[in-house]
Amino acid sequence: MNRVSIWLLAFAALILAGLGLYRWGGERSVPDAEFVTIKGEHIRLRELRGHPVLVTFWASDCRACIEELPDLAELYREFSGRGLKLISVAMAYDLPNRVVSMAEANKLAYPVALDPLGRLAETFGQVRLVPNSFLIGPDGHIVMHQLGRIDVRNFREKVERLLEEA
Repeated sequence: MNRVSIWLLAFAALILAGLGLYRWGGERSVPDAEFVTIKGEHIRLRELRGHPVLVTFWASDCRACIEELPDLAELYREFSGRGLKLISVAMAYDLPNRVVSMAEANKLAYPVALDPLGRLAETFGQVRLVPNSFLIGPDGHIVMHQLGRIDVRNFREKVERLLEEA
């Protein structure tokens, strides 16, 4: 690779990184969304206002997603009694019977939703990669976006602050 190619590649990476920071930097409100769980429950995001909410996108064929399940279960056990809501959303390409089987096998205590048409992924900014998590503050603003496995320590600190503010 010559120097011009390297500079162009570095410039393109910088532009993409800047767009990502612009898009997710600061607090952004999320439009209302309705989740339909594998148990047939309907959960509207606006009805959860006043609580911190973690929405996490995953897939049953995603190794990092599966490895993250125990962390999510632990965080849910730790904070749900204090007001944290957690909704796990299976990607549109995931087979519903596989999602149900995984939720049952892992004894997930939090709601697991299906997104067969990809509308929830679209609502959260064209989610394509998983795991992909959004922490929403009690006021309905996204206060943290994490692509990849959740940093449990950082998440715990943010949730503590949100619960104190609520």
